[in-house]
Amino acid sequence: MLLVHLTSGTGCDSGHNRYKMMSNELEPKPTPGQPAVYQIRLKGHLGSQWTDWFEGLTITLEENGDTLLTGPVIDQAALHGLLKKVRDLGMPLVSVSPLEHGPSTTLRGLRGTGQADA
Repeated sequence: MLLVHLTSGTGCDSGHNRYKMMSNELEPKPTPGQPAVYQIRLKGHLGSQWTDWFEGLTITLEENGDTLLTGPVIDQAALHGLLKKVRDLGMPLVSVSPLEHGPSTTLRGLRGTGQADA
């Protein structure tokens, strides 16, 4: 852990000093035994025929024309395998982001509204 001293004001010490603990880890580690949840954003809409190819991931078609692939990824090798599939589709990759664990990130199925079912 890294301890950071924060002071408020415009450079002079106003007596409102705070200490904040910051992690020196690059990424938070997932819970042991739980796969990390990722969101992969692609430029363009992915057709429903690809649902089986991206088994276990939620496919969300966004109004801005992007496709989101969201779901659990067991390890880095599996993530690289997904990225190879994206490459093979020929769709531009916009971003790859790890997400916090939560019930809304583990839903499966094809969504056309950009909204996840509860």
